[in-house]
Amino acid sequence: MKGTFSEKLDVVAISENLQHPTDASTSQERVAVLLMGYGEVESYDDFANYNEQALNLLTAKFAPVPTWVYPPLAKLLAIFDLHEWSHRHHHFISPHNAIFERQRAGIEKALQERWGDRIKVFKAFNFCKPFLPEQVLEEIKASGFSKLLIYPLLVVDSIFTSGIAVEQVNKSLAKLTDATEQWVKGIRYIPSFYNEPDYINLMAQLVEEKIQKELAAAHLPSQTGIVLMNHGCPHKAKGFTSGIDESQALYERVREKLIHRYPLISVGWLNHQTPLIEWTQPNAELAAKNLVELGATAIVFMPIGFATENHETLLDVDHIIHELHKKRPDVTYVQMECVNDHPAFLKMAAEWANPQIEALLSEEALVVNPSLAHSHSHHSHGHSHRHGHHHHNGHGHHHHH
Repeated sequence: MKGTFSEKLDVVAISENLQHPTDASTSQERVAVLLMGYGEVESYDDFANYNEQALNLLTAKFAPVPTWVYPPLAKLLAIFDLHEWSHRHHHFISPHNAIFERQRAGIEKALQERWGDRIKVFKAFNFCKPFLPEQVLEEIKASGFSKLLIYPLLVVDSIFTSGIAVEQVNKSLAKLTDATEQWVKGIRYIPSFYNEPDYINLMAQLVEEKIQKELAAAHLPSQTGIVLMNHGCPHKAKGFTSGIDESQALYERVREKLIHRYPLISVGWLNHQTPLIEWTQPNAELAAKNLVELGATAIVFMPIGFATENHETLLDVDHIIHELHKKRPDVTYVQMECVNDHPAFLKMAAEWANPQIEALLSEEALVVNPSLAHSHSHHSHGHSHRHGHHHHNGHGHHHHH
């Protein structure tokens, strides 16, 4: 046995040596992880521009509003926001971008422990210079990366969050590519983590710890209301899937972990109350009122549908608590943070990326020639048209029956 074992070692050693030359070429394989968030402007002056970008990308997906309305509407919204920011919140500066940078750095550190410098994590913001996807992809291309992992770090996978991320990446790639060769040789995507057990467990654990620390001494578990806050979604979104199902599933799973100990739990949607649009209900304020009606003497607001603090989780929730307190000052309100750069979260977020990075590093390079697209689509279009016609007849036939 011993002999064969050492022979095996020799064989391994020899094959190791043989692989060194190819190793050099495979070590060229690197993956750029594109971590995507909304980004938030930190000064009020940029806000009208931010609003216009957001309206273009978001509102266009569900509101019956012509495009020319966006610039004046953005300015109008900015005037309301000035009131919000300056008068009510003493020149609020959003911590979102700083938190997102800590998330990026933490995830990169965890990934590099495993992959070394074959991995680099870049951040892109949907709405904020100088980190717009196009600017960041230019940098990624210039740094010699040809494989890309798109990683929207927002919880709910919907056309309003991750969908925008993909839309912007696609637009940018179209601009950055030669007519005959795509520079991207591999691309993968991480959808939202609404169903990841680690994330669900962490949400429940954070709520329980907070209750133990701040409320358990003065409030019975049956009097402790929990509002689990999701990103609001419009019900009709021009046929786009809007993330309601995923958000709902996330809520149900976190609720399941807590309900036996804390019976008063409600979802609370953080909606952008735009006119003409039917939003998910109950909103967070109504959810809290309902729980108070059922005898809650304390309410915990926990954002589960956002991974990173932003003006919705901070200002909107603060505003909701302020309004509730006016009507019911006898109730205790606790505003919790998003998961942000919690070490357990950064570790799990890196874990979710590992299988995709592994796949990108081992996959053969894609060779995509955009100039082939046009002629190809003509050909297949004719083909599918015939099929469609045939199919349609069949369908009509069924109908008669």
